[in-house]
Amino acid sequence: MFKDLKALGRESLIYGLSTVGARLLNFLLMPFYTHYLLPAEYGVVATLYSYIAFLNVLYQYGMDQAYMRHYAHKEKAFSTAYSCVLVTSVALSAVLALAPGFWAGLGGIGAERGNLVLYAAAILFLDSINVLPFADLRMAHKPFYFAGVRMASITLNVGLNVFFLTRLHLGIEGVFLANLLSSLLSVAAVPKRFTFSFDRELFGKLLDYSLPLLPAGLGAMAVQVIDRPILLRLAGESAVGIYQANYRLGIFMVLIVSMFDQAWRPFFLERADQPGSRLVFARVLTYFTTALIWGGLALSFFIPDLARLQVSGRTLIHESYWAGLSIVPVVLFAYLVNGIYVNLLAPIIISKKTKVIMLATLAGAVVNVAANFALIPSFGIYGPPWAAFASYCVMAGVVWFYGRRYYPVPYEFGRIAVAAFAALAVAAPALAGWSPAPGIWLAYRLAALAAYPVLLYYSGFLLPEEKAKASELAARLL
Repeated sequence: MFKDLKALGRESLIYGLSTVGARLLNFLLMPFYTHYLLPAEYGVVATLYSYIAFLNVLYQYGMDQAYMRHYAHKEKAFSTAYSCVLVTSVALSAVLALAPGFWAGLGGIGAERGNLVLYAAAILFLDSINVLPFADLRMAHKPFYFAGVRMASITLNVGLNVFFLTRLHLGIEGVFLANLLSSLLSVAAVPKRFTFSFDRELFGKLLDYSLPLLPAGLGAMAVQVIDRPILLRLAGESAVGIYQANYRLGIFMVLIVSMFDQAWRPFFLERADQPGSRLVFARVLTYFTTALIWGGLALSFFIPDLARLQVSGRTLIHESYWAGLSIVPVVLFAYLVNGIYVNLLAPIIISKKTKVIMLATLAGAVVNVAANFALIPSFGIYGPPWAAFASYCVMAGVVWFYGRRYYPVPYEFGRIAVAAFAALAVAAPALAGWSPAPGIWLAYRLAALAAYPVLLYYSGFLLPEEKAKASELAARLL
């Protein structure tokens, strides 16, 4: 058993690091785009990538998950699943390619940008036919190959972006050409077991498993990306560009939640039936949320300084995008709530009531869309972060409501509320708009971050055994 757990931990670490590395490499493009693309141009890029992310779910329709579920018949399952995805991807991309101007106009980026729809159709096709080979690598326990191909593809994408924008001056088209070529590399690098065979009976089983995943996948993706097209319609391309650049600054919280998720799922599944596990799960949520509140405060205080940081005579983020920096704290704490949602999924997954996840994601998507339409006309780019915050709250609420029925966990919401109020107390001057001289502002932020754990210590937040551990740790440090 310990050998299996060790292998699981090693593979989780490799997949987790490859995911983090991929996100960081993509993040490097954001500051670059702000210097080489106008906000309106970056808005078009962000909107089209939102469509691509959403359509990816439709193109793949959970067939990779179905293949992994039927891996016992891997030869027939791969060829059958691959045939399905290949045929449907050709058909969907053909629909886009036959009327690119129409789809570009319908998508709000302008019929004159139909060439970008052609790039999107090609990228969607390549990504969809590669999803099953990547799933095969995971099932064959080849994490290094998996991670290597992903990192090579993204590194090429970053390099080509720099070359096409700085040397060839291709503008928006260069962004999508770089993606297309990096997707081609990924397709060429991943081996396939395709043998042109199709098993009709297995095909039915694959669809029975995959299609129920589609609504949940579309709902989850809508929560993440639907705000860009709505913002484009209601506020214009420049607003989307400014919003996208500042929204991406929330990546630091995303990385923390993603890395936690990699370890959390095997952790709770292994301990689900052990005595005292429910109390452990509750305590994990308390510690996780308390730590992320402090991290969210720190990032909110100092990310504006990071955006204005001079690197080789240039600010990290071009000043034409600074107008959106004030949305960053809301984005960070929206992702914090997403982290709470990830925690609260444990009872649902343990009890195998995964239909609740579909209900939660669809509810989150409905709230997200409604909130965006309600808030953007009055608040512009400040509306979508609050819409995301609201949708993650709804998702967390749904899984908690059903989770307590199937697998009750004594979550310490009272202690979490104390941590939240402590954060609000130390951040009150900043929330009130206080803007003193730079030296005083720096001193206040550092003092606020130091005061947060002190308030927790003296507020009754800590249990007696935790106070003893905290005192012991403080004595060692001092």
